[in-house]
Amino acid sequence: MKRVAGWKIDLRTLAALAFLAVSGPVWAHAETGVAGGLISGFLHPVYGPDHLVAMVAVGLWGAQLGSPAIWVLPVAFPMVMTLGALAGVAGIPIPFVELGVSSSALVLGLAVAARFTPPLPLAAILVALFGLFHGYAHGAELPGAVNPLAYGIGFVVSTGCLHLAGIIIGLLEHVPHGRKVVRGCGALVALTGVYFIGMNLGLVG
Repeated sequence: MKRVAGWKIDLRTLAALAFLAVSGPVWAHAETGVAGGLISGFLHPVYGPDHLVAMVAVGLWGAQLGSPAIWVLPVAFPMVMTLGALAGVAGIPIPFVELGVSSSALVLGLAVAARFTPPLPLAAILVALFGLFHGYAHGAELPGAVNPLAYGIGFVVSTGCLHLAGIIIGLLEHVPHGRKVVRGCGALVALTGVYFIGMNLGLVG
């Protein structure tokens, strides 16, 4: 049990919360309408590993940078992600979307691994740019049978949960050897990004 800024942190509790934040509901199945939209939207980031690792990395980086980045970055990402989703639904062309999604994992992972501490506006702009790519991918892949608004709510909530998981893991920075764990998580995210970039470029199967 450790105390950080007046809060007691139990590592087992952190692990449990992180697991719950990234876990998808076991009752997921194909539905239509509002219910199907919520389920599809919530599960899309969770079942897409390129989306999942990047969104967790946003929370990791925010926690690493500290206040106010710990809440600014997880707010900036879904706000711009929503605009990207609207562009995807409307069919407005944005180039290199899949490469942008994959690159987000590499860049954000490297930022965490290297403990990169840019000015807050620069960090927020970078996160928002990646949020645009992720949102567009969500919108462009909107299932035709589901309610678009419910789908959007689902993936925004899911994104928030993944950011929260990253923040929880990032708080390990304040416990002995926790900084190495957080940087190691960043390195793993970056390696995942390299893999997905290779997939998008046809370099790996």
